[in-house]
Amino acid sequence: MVMKLKSKFFFRRLSTFSMVARCPKTLALGICVASGSLAVGSAVPYLEPNVGALAVQGYTNPTHGINGLKLLREGIPPKDLIDILLRDDSLRETRQIIVIDIFGRKAAFTGRETFEWKGHLIGEDYVAAGNLLVSGEVLEAMARAFEESEGEGLAERLIKALEAGEKAGGDVRGSFSAALKVAEKKPISESRPMIDLRVDLHNEPVKELRRVFEAYKDWLGLNR
Repeated sequence: MVMKLKSKFFFRRLSTFSMVARCPKTLALGICVASGSLAVGSAVPYLEPNVGALAVQGYTNPTHGINGLKLLREGIPPKDLIDILLRDDSLRETRQIIVIDIFGRKAAFTGRETFEWKGHLIGEDYVAAGNLLVSGEVLEAMARAFEESEGEGLAERLIKALEAGEKAGGDVRGSFSAALKVAEKKPISESRPMIDLRVDLHNEPVKELRRVFEAYKDWLGLNR
């Protein structure tokens, strides 16, 4: 059966809304992301246990994600890391990068040439960002959902933030893909050391990501 999409996903502007976060108690690190582009989980989120998390969006450059983790591994603070990544980047003003490290240090950059509505928001143990969004309320809703779910697991808090962003309007084109990555200080299981879930082509990717997440928790026994 061929799925009929609710709008033309071939619209080439690359927009996304995302959050990188850390749990100060468990030292878990995570990223959630949704986009009107396809297969966002393969391009935007970068995560390494006990090191840090980055979302590289706007006009995405995977090299920045790979090199960003390398710099975090070397102990470079997030703010300096972004400066290093973009120093010689001729397309820097099309980029949007958010970073958090294992120590809770945070930084964000939104280039002038990313599409409106664009911006980022830095809070306690999280950073949210987006471009080509319906309004700044998307990030504010994500932040509220994350803060109000304090005490829950990091993966759950990130899913709730993503759901709140989508409910607030999300990507102006509608979303077609979503992803969740979470790494605890110790591996979740021998066969699945971290949560790494993706929805790559769906009319309701955030809702589908929640369904997959709940099934995944049951399968791993995380609800017990």
